[in-house]
Amino acid sequence: MTDYQYFTLGLIVLIFLVATLVVRIARAVVQERVDRTAAGPDDRTALQERVVILTRALALLIYGVAAITSVALAVWRYAPGETSRSLQMLTAGLVSRGLNAIIIVVGAMIVVRLGSVAIVQLQHRLVRRHQGTDLEWQRRASTLSGILSRLVTVSVAFVAVLMLLRELSIDVVPILTGAGIAGLAVGFGAQNLVRDVISGFFMILEDQVRVGDLARINGVTGSVEEINLRTIVARDAEGAVHVFPNGTITALANLSKLFAYAVVDVRVAYSENLDRVMGTLSEVGESIHQDPALGLLVHGPLEIVGVESIDNGVATIRTRFKTLPLNQGRVANELRQRIVTVFAARGIKPYGGTSR
Repeated sequence: MTDYQYFTLGLIVLIFLVATLVVRIARAVVQERVDRTAAGPDDRTALQERVVILTRALALLIYGVAAITSVALAVWRYAPGETSRSLQMLTAGLVSRGLNAIIIVVGAMIVVRLGSVAIVQLQHRLVRRHQGTDLEWQRRASTLSGILSRLVTVSVAFVAVLMLLRELSIDVVPILTGAGIAGLAVGFGAQNLVRDVISGFFMILEDQVRVGDLARINGVTGSVEEINLRTIVARDAEGAVHVFPNGTITALANLSKLFAYAVVDVRVAYSENLDRVMGTLSEVGESIHQDPALGLLVHGPLEIVGVESIDNGVATIRTRFKTLPLNQGRVANELRQRIVTVFAARGIKPYGGTSR
C-alpha cells in the first residue's frame, strides 16, 4: 500500500474513532441527566428503559454517518479515470440521499425517544411537586403522559414520512391534497368517530376522569385503565373490560376524585334503642379512626348521617367515612366487619345485617 492509501485508511479509522467518542459522550451526558433528575429508584428505572433505546438510536445515527462517509471517501480516492468521475457522481448522489434518509429515520426515532424521556421526566416532576398536597396528580400525570406520547409519535412519524417521500423526489403536494379530500369524505361518513374524538378531547382537557380512577360510566362501575381520544377502557369488579366510545358517554361519575365516602347503611328494628345503636356506631368508627393503618386512610371521625329511612318496622341508619381516593371499599368492609362483631357482643340485632 502507498503512503496515500495508508493516509486514507488512517482517515477512515479516525472517523470511526471520533464516532465512538461522540457516542460515549452522548451516553454519558444522557446518563448524567437521568441521574440528576431521577428522584428515586422508580423514576430511574422508568427513565432508564427509554434512555437505552435513545442511546442506541444515537449510536445508529452516528455510526451510520461514519460508515457512509468512509465509503464515499474510499470511492472518491480510489476509483480511476472516467470510471472515477461516473462513480463519484453516483456515489455522491447515493451518499447524499442515503445520508439524508438515515438522518430522517434515525432522527425521527431520536426525537420520539427524547420526547418520551422528557414526558416521563415531566410526569415524575409533576407527581413530586404535588404529592404532598394533591394525590390526584399521579393519575392525572399518567393520563397526560400517555396522550402526549402517542401524539408526539404520530406527529413525528407523519413529518418523517413526508420528508422521506421528498428525498425520493416524490411530490407530496398531491398526496397531501388527496389526504385532505379523503379526510373530508371520511369525516362526513364517520360522524360518530369525529364526535368521539371531540368528546375525548374535552374530557381530557376538563380533567373529568383519569387513568386509575374508579368511575361509573353509563351505569357500569370500574377502574379506568386507558383514556384515549376515541375511547375509555374500564375494568369492572368481575374483571370484565368495558370499552366506551367517548361520544356515547351520557353519564360519568368519578368516584375517586380528591376524596371518597365509605358509606354503610345499618338496618335495625324499631324495638332497638337508637341512641344506644348510634353510640355503638360512634365507638366502632372511633376504633377505625384511631387504628394505626386504617386511620391514615380516613379524613376525620365517622359521620352518622342519621335515620335515612323507616319502612316495615325497620330503621335504616346511614354512616360514612370520608376517605382517601380508591380506599372507600377497604374502609367500608372493615367498618361492616367491626359493626357486626360489636353488635353481636352487645346483643344488638341488625335487621338483616348491614344493607350496604
